[in-house]
Amino acid sequence: MHPSENPPPHHLPTCTSDRIALAIVKFMRLFADAFFSGRYSHRAVVLETVAAVPGMVGGTLQHLKSLRVMKDDDGWIQTLLEEAENERMHLLTFVQIAQPTFLERMLIIIAQGIFYNLFFILYLLSSKVAHRIVGYLEEEAVYSYTEYLAGVDSGRYENIPAPEIAIKYWNLSDDACLRDVLLVVREDEAKHRDVNHQFADL
Repeated sequence: MHPSENPPPHHLPTCTSDRIALAIVKFMRLFADAFFSGRYSHRAVVLETVAAVPGMVGGTLQHLKSLRVMKDDDGWIQTLLEEAENERMHLLTFVQIAQPTFLERMLIIIAQGIFYNLFFILYLLSSKVAHRIVGYLEEEAVYSYTEYLAGVDSGRYENIPAPEIAIKYWNLSDDACLRDVLLVVREDEAKHRDVNHQFADL
């Protein structure tokens, strides 16, 4: 498969909670598509601030659960916290590519505040649904970065040099460009997609 082609659907809903999770994510995507309308670098800045929330919330609650039940967490805590940190590095990378506007900074504050609290409550009620939602969110992220890659390949977006922070974090070559960054970020999102769907299945 060419790197900029759309990957196939990953997880088909198998129960009511899966279908609800997918519907929520598709509803959220409508707003992202309407607001950013192809401005993928700015879209990445805003969405990565939200994407870094679930791992931190899940890691915190799994940590507290492990303390309460006095049992090992089977690696959940570290995996989720690493996911949160990885998403934060995505954000710091795209901030170097597209400086967010004042409106986008305000949107980030509002979206993060709302999403953090809603996701915290959801995780307490059903960690399965929470992880399924994140799995579907990551699927959408993979699709979005695939579309971004297609735009770079077609010449619609300039294949600018990769930011220094990205070169260091992903150990890219010194002459790496935006396309190289998009490939490794999309690979990260695909891993988060798989992990969260697996957690939901567990």
